[in-house]
Amino acid sequence: MALKLYPDVPERRNSRIVRDVTIVAMLVFLAWMGVWVYQRVDSITVVATGVTSAGESVQGGFTSVADAVGGIPVVGDRLSDALTSSGDATGGNVAALGQEGEDAIHRTALLVGFLTFLIPAMLLLGLTLPDRIRGIRQMAEAGQLFAWDGTPERERLLAMRAAFALPVDHLLEYSEDPIGDLVAGRHDQLLEALYAESGLLRPGSPPP
Repeated sequence: MALKLYPDVPERRNSRIVRDVTIVAMLVFLAWMGVWVYQRVDSITVVATGVTSAGESVQGGFTSVADAVGGIPVVGDRLSDALTSSGDATGGNVAALGQEGEDAIHRTALLVGFLTFLIPAMLLLGLTLPDRIRGIRQMAEAGQLFAWDGTPERERLLAMRAAFALPVDHLLEYSEDPIGDLVAGRHDQLLEALYAESGLLRPGSPPP
């Protein structure tokens, strides 16, 4: 069973191509939206970065003082250790909290941006992809069912199917008198209508 991505009939092929291009463009737009949302949310990290910098500055100040008093005889080491511990307990904790905030914001921005793309993309593909797959399968099945071997009997049977099974409005686009054509053995227009209804060209027809 040969698969065809697009119909042979020019009008239907062009319509299908336009719809496919539109879907791809919408997916690209959704991806851009996801990146934009990620960047906007991630920009909040500037607050957490400020907290981290402030904590590191405080800790650095205590460390500098600790280094300065470390050379004092007798009590220098104890003062240095006490100041270093105080720096870790104040500025160090603030810096750690700021870093945790940065990491949390990064993760949240990534999640929100991803969901901004994923949820609408899944809805879009859920609404369009099944119909697209069904159309491809129907063209393949029609090509197999209406396989052409050139025998008059098969031509007559296919013409009968066209006259009796196709929608009237579609059939009248190809023949003013479908039943009259069938009775008279004029099968060309009926076969054109049959194949076109599935998006195919009748074997032997000139390419569009």
